[in-house]
Amino acid sequence: MAELLPLVTLVGEAWDDYGLVDSGNGRKLERYGRYRFIRPEPQAMWAPALPASEWEAADGEFIPASDDDGGGRWYYNKPVPAEGWPLAWRETRFTAQCTPFRHLGFFPDMAPVWDWLRGQVADKADPAFLNLFGYTGVGSQALAAAGASVTHVDASKKSVGQARENAALAGMADKPVRWILDDAGKFTAREVRRERRYDAILLDPPKFGRGPGGERWQIVEGLAPLLADCRQLLDADSRALFLTVYAVRMSALAIGELLAQLFADLPGQVECGELAVREEARGLLLPTAIFARWSR
Repeated sequence: MAELLPLVTLVGEAWDDYGLVDSGNGRKLERYGRYRFIRPEPQAMWAPALPASEWEAADGEFIPASDDDGGGRWYYNKPVPAEGWPLAWRETRFTAQCTPFRHLGFFPDMAPVWDWLRGQVADKADPAFLNLFGYTGVGSQALAAAGASVTHVDASKKSVGQARENAALAGMADKPVRWILDDAGKFTAREVRRERRYDAILLDPPKFGRGPGGERWQIVEGLAPLLADCRQLLDADSRALFLTVYAVRMSALAIGELLAQLFADLPGQVECGELAVREEARGLLLPTAIFARWSR
């Protein structure tokens, strides 16, 4: 029976092409390759470590909308390529770009998640991964580079196209990756009916979204049935499932208990806690998301 363990924190460290430089006063200063940006961060309630001059030297800043509806826009102090610029993480290659949604085309706090998943199947020949809500495919690249066959699913045609371009940029166009444009819930339900199985599953769902056919996704309503279907795609020989949840009033313990209940018939353990990124200025940990994971 899968056992729920105490809360843990999974920490993302800086690498050559990314770092959380400083944070505070509701904002964060990050480096993406040769560019630095400021973005809103409500959880950075402390004072920044670096002087104001360091922040003022940033290339751009995302200013949120005043009505707190998630909108806003970028303001630039220096020229920034609208078409984006190349970055890397381990074997992966991808294009970073200032998007209208305040992020830059990938989620750097996922790096320790990719490492953990790779470690879970390190001794398994040709592991099969399912990456739901795969976005621009950096996670799919990371798993394919570790020798896995990957099924990458996203409801956005633009994101799937960008994922393919990123794979080509990394020289991974010939890797065994299925690029699927589909609603995650509908695809997973069909895989259950097909009696498919996977060795590991990664889910990184948004708070709200639309499928390619107008399907409505809301995490509070859709998460439990989606996880139940994911459980049917795993068996006693499978290795792991990792779920992240962002920007939702939900507890890590809640999703941990949900996972523990769904996986009660499988051996292994369930952990839950927070994702965080270590700040370069003083080593402070900035929380970014909650997660739950099952592993054998």
